[in-house]
Amino acid sequence: MSRPVVLVNPAARGGRAARRLGPVLARLRDPEVITGASAGDTLERARAAVRRRPPVVVACGGDGLVHLAVQAVAGTGVPLAIVPMGTGNDIAADLGVPRDPLAAADLVTRGVPRVIDAATVGDRWFAGVLACGFDSRVNERANAMTGPARYVTAVLRELREFRPIPFRVTLDHHPAVEVDAMLVAVGNTRSYGNGMKICPTARPDDGLLDVVILKALPTAAFLRAFPKVFLGTHGSHPAVEIHRAASVTLEAPGVIAYADGERAGPTPLTCTARAGALTVMTRP
Repeated sequence: MSRPVVLVNPAARGGRAARRLGPVLARLRDPEVITGASAGDTLERARAAVRRRPPVVVACGGDGLVHLAVQAVAGTGVPLAIVPMGTGNDIAADLGVPRDPLAAADLVTRGVPRVIDAATVGDRWFAGVLACGFDSRVNERANAMTGPARYVTAVLRELREFRPIPFRVTLDHHPAVEVDAMLVAVGNTRSYGNGMKICPTARPDDGLLDVVILKALPTAAFLRAFPKVFLGTHGSHPAVEIHRAASVTLEAPGVIAYADGERAGPTPLTCTARAGALTVMTRP
């Protein structure tokens, strides 16, 4: 019988995840462990392993590693299990995976396979949320910084300069809508940014993507509204629109989109729901 394949990011949580990996690997019983020299190397090796049809691919890390694993398993029928060991574990949380790594590892052998959707943007898959606007610009800034406070610093700097962005949004085959917005999020699942429920009504098995548009607001009003995202209660705000569609095209000048927290590239771009493209191990 072939062994489970485990993808590892030893740098997750600043290297602290590596110290918790031993007990997880012991629980999985002689897995094949892949730790690539780079993200590209890890993905190449993961795809080669998937071609051998292992019983499961296990992503031990955060949303970034899950995103990489999805590139290897989406559309193949090989199940994906997630052991959350990163700074942001939003995809795992939205799928009901236990926060405790050992409890999550138990789902590899004791969980049940659940078929869910994924989405594509260009030739890239994503399982969670694609961010476009204020949030993606903060990501761009933070990635150019170092230090534990880089995200807070990036938010403060972006707030000083940010202006609403003119978006052109096309849902399925409907006419395009032009709107000045703070951000547009396209979600297969609900959360991003370590617990922000930006797409509070998204379901990963309905064949559709949730599209959340936060329309233009003065900075003070934006600061009052944005904390509601952590509870997922922003949907009732008058500046928020929530739509559902199988295909979403976003056009906005000078905006870089991020999917599952990873750089997806500039607009214009089209996100397409891919029903049943993923099989994930979940609680019985």
